[in-house]
Amino acid sequence: MVFNNREDIIQITPLWEGERFPDGRPKVAVELLDMIREMSLEEVWATGYAQGYDNQFQTGFKSSNVHMSAPTVGRAVTSTFVPIRLDLEIAMKRQCKAQGMRGNTNMYNIFVVDSLVEDDVWVVDLFDKIKYGTIIGGNLGTAIAKNTKRGGAVVWGGVRDIDQLKTLTDINVYYRGIDPTPLRDHVLTGFNTATRIGGATCLPGDVVYACESGVLFIPPHLAEEVVETGQKTKVRDIFGFQRLREGKYIGSDIDTFPWSMEMMEDLINWIETEDAGAPYRHLDWTVEIEESRTGKTKDDRHWTNTQMRKLDEV
Repeated sequence: MVFNNREDIIQITPLWEGERFPDGRPKVAVELLDMIREMSLEEVWATGYAQGYDNQFQTGFKSSNVHMSAPTVGRAVTSTFVPIRLDLEIAMKRQCKAQGMRGNTNMYNIFVVDSLVEDDVWVVDLFDKIKYGTIIGGNLGTAIAKNTKRGGAVVWGGVRDIDQLKTLTDINVYYRGIDPTPLRDHVLTGFNTATRIGGATCLPGDVVYACESGVLFIPPHLAEEVVETGQKTKVRDIFGFQRLREGKYIGSDIDTFPWSMEMMEDLINWIETEDAGAPYRHLDWTVEIEESRTGKTKDDRHWTNTQMRKLDEV
C-alpha cells in the first residue's frame, strides 16, 4: 500500500480530462471555484443529482466559524481512518516512515496537512469518533489556515481547542463534536483515496461545498456544468420572484417544469433588457426552449445516455 499514489488517484477519477496536480488530483480551475463560492447549496446540488450522483451530500456538522457567510469551497484532499488494530498499525506506521512522514503520535495528520495547498479542503473520515478522535486543534488548524488560505476541513469526527479554531477567520472547520481528549487509537488506511463521510462519497479532487446546511462533494468533471446550471437556477429565481411580486405569474406557474413557451420567452427578453439579467446574458437556453416547446423534460433520477455509454465502456 502506498499513500497518496498518483497512479491510483488517476485511476479512480477517470472522467476528469483536465489539468492535474503533481499528486494526480483533478485541478478544477480557481475561476470555477470562485463562481461556485457565490452560489447556494440548492444551485450547486442539482446537476450531480440529475446525473445519478445521489450520494454526495451529508448534513449534521458543527462549524468553527459561525460568522462566515460564504460557503467553504475547495478541492478535496482525503484521509480515511479505522479503529486501531496492532498489526495494521505496525504496517501503516512503517509505510508512513518509508514515505517520509514525520512525527510520532500525530504522524498521520502532520504529513497530510503538510501536503495541503491553496484552496484545498481536508476531508477526514474518522469513523465519527469524538472522544480521542480530536484530529484538529489549534496548532493543526493554524497550519491548515496557512496552507489553504481560504479552505479548511471537513471532519467526520471530533476537534479540540475550539476557542483557538474560532480565531482562524479565513477558513472553516466542519466537525461532528468537541472533546478535550487527545487524538489516539486510530490508523490511517487511505490518503487521497475514496472516502466516506456519513452517507456521502468523496474522491480526491472533488469540489467541496460546505455550508450551514451540510457538505456537498461535487465530481470535478461536473464543476463547469454545475456553474452553468447554477447560474440558470439563480437567474430563474431572480426573474421568478420579480414576476410573482408583480402578480404576472402565480406560484404554480413558477414551480412547474418545463416552463411554458410564454414564460421562457419572457425570461429571455428580461435577461436581455433588464440590468439584473446582464450577468447571465452568456447562458445558452436551447435545451430549455426545446423542453418548453415539447412539454417534456428528462427524468432527473436516471442516468444520461452519455453516462450509460461510459459504464458500457468499462
